[in-house]
Amino acid sequence: MKRKEFLKISSGLAMAGFASKSVFASYSQNEEAKNIKKFGIQLWSVRDDLAKDPKAVLKQLSGYGYKQIESFEGSKGMFWGMSHTEFKKQMDDLGMKIISSHCDIGKDFEKKAAEAAEIGMKYLICPWKGPQKSLDNFKQFADEFNQKGDICKKNGIRFAYHNHDYSFTAMEGQFPQDIMMKNTDAGLVDFEMDMYWVVTGGQDIEAWLKKYPNRFRLCHVKDRTKNTKEKDASCIVGTGSIDYPKILKTAKKSGVQYFIIEQERWDGTTPLKAAEADAAYMKTLSI
Repeated sequence: MKRKEFLKISSGLAMAGFASKSVFASYSQNEEAKNIKKFGIQLWSVRDDLAKDPKAVLKQLSGYGYKQIESFEGSKGMFWGMSHTEFKKQMDDLGMKIISSHCDIGKDFEKKAAEAAEIGMKYLICPWKGPQKSLDNFKQFADEFNQKGDICKKNGIRFAYHNHDYSFTAMEGQFPQDIMMKNTDAGLVDFEMDMYWVVTGGQDIEAWLKKYPNRFRLCHVKDRTKNTKEKDASCIVGTGSIDYPKILKTAKKSGVQYFIIEQERWDGTTPLKAAEADAAYMKTLSI
């Protein structure tokens, strides 16, 4: 084979290889972009606006790029004055899905589980238990969560518990979060990690994710104002002290499936403007 022909063939093979790599890289980037679009918002972030005009606010959130909704049980219920099927239609019309809702787990729970399942929700979540005087209380909560998890499982959905800082504050030499996680059945109970409250409790987010792989299935992406000792100091994601580009990659590797924005303080802006800025930041991340 002449050198000229060899170089021509080699060049062709190299170009084919380059093209293949380029296609693969493009595909990978597209997959990353597709994945990062799958983020949601906890409606508590826009609660005052939502109470005034739920449908208009949901439409705005859709326009910002939110494709998933996590509701909460306010004065108008989980579905904001609509029936569960009406709320689903609203979601469908906006190209959104209601993934989960925080709710009062002590009232009409079987009905809530049945309605959630009927419209394709994935989770019902206990949002709060509060600080306790004894670790035994957290063991009792674990028993209760197993019971609620069983009800959810029978309806084809899942149950989860959402933390605050108190479960990441040591009591009697142990963390209440450990007590709840070790005493719940992984087949019945998952956990939603509010990352802000883990940090506020003085703990390391990634260490807990790695300690309990595939137990934290949802997370609240909520940033913390830099250089403050205040407890209530949430800020627009990406402007605070939590390293989300790094942490969210670890979260995904550890089994987190749903990434949900939450903001509870809006210094110098409004809840809806903050929600828009939070969504814009999330779109810049690859996880």
